[in-house]
Amino acid sequence: MDSSVSAPPKSNATAILDGLDVDHGKRQHGKGRKGSLENPETYENVPGNVIPIIEREFDDFDNEAEKFLEGKLAEDQFIGFRLKQGVYGQRQADVQMVRVKLPFGGVTPEQMEAFADVVEKWAPLNKGHITTRQNIQIHHVPLRHMESLIREISAVNLSSREGCGNTMRNVTGDPWAGVAADEVFDPTPYAGAYVRYFVRHPTTQLMPRKIKTSFTGSDADRAISGIHDIALLSRERDGVKGFEIRVGGGTSIMARVAPTLYEFVEADNGDYLKVTEAVLRIFDRQEWLRVNRARARIKVLVDKIGIDAFRELVNEELQGDWVAERDFEVEPLRFDDNEEASAPEPPAAPASPNGDHSEFDRFLDGNVQPQRQQGFSTVEVKIDRGDLTPEQFRGLATIMREFTGGYARSTVQQNFVLRWVRDEALYDVWRHLDELGLAEAGPREITDVVSCPGTDSCKLGITSSMGLNRAIKERVDGMEISDELTRRIHIKMSGCPNGCSQHHIANIGFYGASLKVAARQIPAYIPHIGGNYEGGEVIFGTRLKSRLPAKRVPEAVERWIKLYEADRSDGEEFNAFAERVGAGRFEEEVKDLTLPVEFSLETMQQFIDWNRSSPYKVERGEGECAI
Repeated sequence: MDSSVSAPPKSNATAILDGLDVDHGKRQHGKGRKGSLENPETYENVPGNVIPIIEREFDDFDNEAEKFLEGKLAEDQFIGFRLKQGVYGQRQADVQMVRVKLPFGGVTPEQMEAFADVVEKWAPLNKGHITTRQNIQIHHVPLRHMESLIREISAVNLSSREGCGNTMRNVTGDPWAGVAADEVFDPTPYAGAYVRYFVRHPTTQLMPRKIKTSFTGSDADRAISGIHDIALLSRERDGVKGFEIRVGGGTSIMARVAPTLYEFVEADNGDYLKVTEAVLRIFDRQEWLRVNRARARIKVLVDKIGIDAFRELVNEELQGDWVAERDFEVEPLRFDDNEEASAPEPPAAPASPNGDHSEFDRFLDGNVQPQRQQGFSTVEVKIDRGDLTPEQFRGLATIMREFTGGYARSTVQQNFVLRWVRDEALYDVWRHLDELGLAEAGPREITDVVSCPGTDSCKLGITSSMGLNRAIKERVDGMEISDELTRRIHIKMSGCPNGCSQHHIANIGFYGASLKVAARQIPAYIPHIGGNYEGGEVIFGTRLKSRLPAKRVPEAVERWIKLYEADRSDGEEFNAFAERVGAGRFEEEVKDLTLPVEFSLETMQQFIDWNRSSPYKVERGEGECAI
């Protein structure tokens, strides 16, 4: 690849954008020559080692941070710099969050131990957090320590590069890719090439807004393609591997399901990289989107002109001179790792249940899935609120070494999938997980509640979504639900209207809001009912005309569960029930819970958010994702 530049082609399709502020003459650079800072020469095909580490970036970060702390660098200049290194400001003064990227969720035992070490040293809450985009976030780190932290994790090839900012964010994928029986082909090698091509690419450093990408090999779509800016789904035609490419999905404001841009684009010849770059070049030139960064997603462009017009723009973009200036060869970029060759041998003396093994049987039923490779299974580890302590990071690393050949992936449900577990070793794995407090059955079930950090750290947070998560889980655990259909319900909540917890696509979802009572404020939530993300179909839930005080939300959830169990038809799943009875029935069930709260000694707790001790008030800053 060279460092030449090119203007976009002159095109009849530009008329589609008439009246919009588009920089048609913008000069857009390629990736640069091999061996350059932005295009490192060598790659190592080991899980978690997808993004090349460049030591100079840590020196630069340290220098810029010191300038900022000494008052020699303006905050707005420093923010843009640190966001590209995955360091994000928090609502709390003088501390930062680092977002460590795990492309398609892959991680090694050594990296898990590195997470444990840096959490112990620099995270006062003594935990790391798995996000709904398969990253690991570490919060409340003082800025002076951040350079040491990102340098230390780089020693095991972990990278936070472009974890934040208007960049190519972490590329997510199906945690069961490569071992699932239902996939067309494993997209992992191509996802790795995609990451390596676009990280540090000049066009992706300051786009109008961030780009979120997913890869999935199966129509079950465990990567949730519909909510992504760019999604690639494995397809095969006449023995040729390729991808269906979808563009323009997203939650948050103006939620949209991504429509299909192309039904089939070849993989091995690099066409999927070429088409993606064409999409990004078009997006990068939309100056009108930069005016309001909160709405500057590619879905806004696709929604405004339609997918057919957008396809016309891409088709003509692909005729530009820039295509000949690029190197789209996939082979040197592929992430190829023969996991089966490293899979563990059968255990010499496997343990087995003795006596009452009902808990283990429940674990087998809810957490274990057979791989397509005979004799092996995956084990999904259910992780409350996505939080892991140093002891749990290290314990999982030990399990990975002993029982998986070192293979595991984080999930978009904030869980952790152990891969290549011998069927004979499942009881041993369960016992080890139990010692770590991680043997609870039922990932992706009703007690596996998903939430963003909310006001625990996020500047945009309105409510303590993590606190509500804990309260709802305790309420649902207390109900001791055994009904199979009820256990399938998914509950998610965000601390603001944005979609970090994916509350839009939950069966029961909430986002943070507030209520005003005279001169006081109450933390509150707006419910959504009937969302879906399973089976390859994304549906956004219906927003109810209800505003629930935060302390009343667990009661509302219990009422809706009981309503469903009492009034459903035989075999009727929750979403079908919700559609049949209508939003009004759900609103009526909790109408008394939405009534105003008068301040008194008896009601004082309503004016205090979950996991808080002082009276609630809205303190919302400017989120840095849109800076």
